[in-house]
Amino acid sequence: MITKRIIPCLDVRDGRVVKGVNFEGLQDVSSPVELGRYYSDNGADELVFYDITASAEGRGLFTDILRKVAENIFIPLTVGGGINSLEDFDRVLKCGADKVSVNSGALRNPELIGDAARRYGSQCVVLSVDVKRVDGVFRVFARGGRDDTGLLALEWIKRCEAMGAGEIVVNSIDTDGVKRGFDTELLALVCEAVSVPVIASGGAGCIEDFVTLFERLPNVDAGLAASIFHFGEVQIPKLKAELADRGICVRKEWTYGKHRGAEI
Repeated sequence: MITKRIIPCLDVRDGRVVKGVNFEGLQDVSSPVELGRYYSDNGADELVFYDITASAEGRGLFTDILRKVAENIFIPLTVGGGINSLEDFDRVLKCGADKVSVNSGALRNPELIGDAARRYGSQCVVLSVDVKRVDGVFRVFARGGRDDTGLLALEWIKRCEAMGAGEIVVNSIDTDGVKRGFDTELLALVCEAVSVPVIASGGAGCIEDFVTLFERLPNVDAGLAASIFHFGEVQIPKLKAELADRGICVRKEWTYGKHRGAEI
């Protein structure tokens, strides 16, 4: 049985972790370094770091903060925001990232995915897709959910998998921050369309939402969330204990030290 991953997400703006609803109304939460260390020490399987305004502002990712986060955690780290070139991949990997997430950069230059996969391996290339229903159709949005690209989400995701994306993060704008559960309709379609790992993002409000996700969609590999973890509404050790009690396979303990992600 495939072990399901629980992944907190740090949405970083101006060096601080923020969170909003439907990608809007962002509020300050905490220091990414402190929060990252907390999750690393409290059972998270991986950590995602998004510089959420880098693409919209046309700048590079804040590597100084990223480096500090990487130095203080002992779990795999995925980094995204302002990733537009192989040089950006190289820069964040040298700062301590294990995987690199591309979103708007891939929309501008789809060849970036294939180029990065050939240089660093598909396991390093994560496609992050912001998806919203428009007249009943799932469409891809860019620049942090600001711009409707007109692309059909499933076609774009399949295209990127074919080019070398090794993992897909599906961000549902419709459910983001609403805390009424993951977008299982969208996720089911994505799981049917691809063979690489799929990470569900957007909508988690309680432990039961994760149980429903993994029971209803066993092909989903991981659940990603932000505010419910940031504000202590759900504690990862309790979440994992409940998942295990419900027969869902999760990692329970980690060693902290030289080797990140070493399971006991």
